[in-house]
Amino acid sequence: MAILIDNAHWPRWDRMWCHLVSDTSLDELHAFARELGIPERGFGGDHYDLPEEHRERAIELGALEVSSQEIVRRLKAARLRKRVKHQP
Repeated sequence: MAILIDNAHWPRWDRMWCHLVSDTSLDELHAFARELGIPERGFGGDHYDLPEEHRERAIELGALEVSSQEIVRRLKAARLRKRVKHQP
């Protein structure tokens, strides 16, 4: 069971963003996000969009750094992957 985080390389709203996921359960992911102080509005169906300034704290709390490709692979393997249409 792991919380995973990728690099912050997604630009939006004048910030860089990364993805925070669980390869175990959405309950685990929501609990971790609450611990970080990330509001549930940042949840995108199978991940949280996390601003770059919160990334180091997530890693301090135990999130494992992986590639974006690894995040997708692990979500699919755990059957947690959801396709979400992002707003422009």
